[in-house]
Amino acid sequence: MKTRVKICGLKEPAHIQIAADAGASYVGFVFFEKSPRHVNITQARDLALETPDGLAKVALTVNADNAFLDQLLEQVPIDILQLHGKETPERVAEVKARTGLPVMKAIGIATEEDAKQIDLYGEVADQLLVDAKAPKDAELPGGNGLAFDWKLVKRKFWPKPWMLAGGLTPENVALAVQITGAKQVDISSGVESAPGLKDPDLIRAFIKAAQEEPAPKLS
Repeated sequence: MKTRVKICGLKEPAHIQIAADAGASYVGFVFFEKSPRHVNITQARDLALETPDGLAKVALTVNADNAFLDQLLEQVPIDILQLHGKETPERVAEVKARTGLPVMKAIGIATEEDAKQIDLYGEVADQLLVDAKAPKDAELPGGNGLAFDWKLVKRKFWPKPWMLAGGLTPENVALAVQITGAKQVDISSGVESAPGLKDPDLIRAFIKAAQEEPAPKLS
């Protein structure tokens, strides 16, 4: 089974098509104004309507309130909600019940203690996104291009599907998959030529490396 790939932070229809043609399974739209990948609801609606069939459309939100989620889902045909803030397990369950959509919860990892959160959120989320924990002074909760120690999630098995993120690139994704056993990977800044500007060649290279190229042998 090929590794499922999510390309996040997309802002151009052409890049969505490139991701689709290269074999991506998910595309992500970022609703966070501090991010260089931010899109507003009108932009996201246009992007979602142009997304080819077969690609799951993911909306990344950060501590969004009910009013924003209602407005978003009234106008944008989204398949999955990604909660990338400090949402509690109770809030995750509330969003899932209120919207009727699958919810993916992002969890920042830096230590073994952080990894314990995966089991907790696994009880309420439909999927988990295991990311590098953002530095305390970071403006962005994700998309910082930081990796974490992949051995913290090495060959872990949780009751819900999970996705590896954080510092992935076309050069290291095969090794990351080999170490962790991840069946799904997520990338944003690692396929950009500048913050918020996706590079078509890097998108293609990343998906190829994740799905086709054998990982380096571990010593």
